[in-house]
Amino acid sequence: MLPRFITKTIHAYLDYPVAISLVAMPFILGLGSVNPLAFWLSVATGIAAFVLTVLTDHHLGIIRVLPYKLHLTVDFLVGLVFVAAPFALGLAGLEAAYYWVLGGTVLAVVSLHKQEDTLQTA
Repeated sequence: MLPRFITKTIHAYLDYPVAISLVAMPFILGLGSVNPLAFWLSVATGIAAFVLTVLTDHHLGIIRVLPYKLHLTVDFLVGLVFVAAPFALGLAGLEAAYYWVLGGTVLAVVSLHKQEDTLQTA
């Protein structure tokens, strides 16, 4: 069994930098030269991740209307989409590796999430 050590607090601190990176990295890496969707999938996901973080009920959420469990579910689905994207979009090389690494990382973070006692607040 995997040690689950990523708390709601740790996850919250990861959210904003990851969202910004998802927007910035396609520009830095020059993604999308063969298939523009390789560029826009990351940028659109980064913008959506930023909005999701702003709306999530955790200590760094600004509006806090979405339950944290929903946030984790969306993250899991994004991980699956990123792992499948190179196959579905015909990506290769750096573009495929980018999505496989990101997708695997997102799935790892979600799977390493530590369940918190419902009586505790984070």
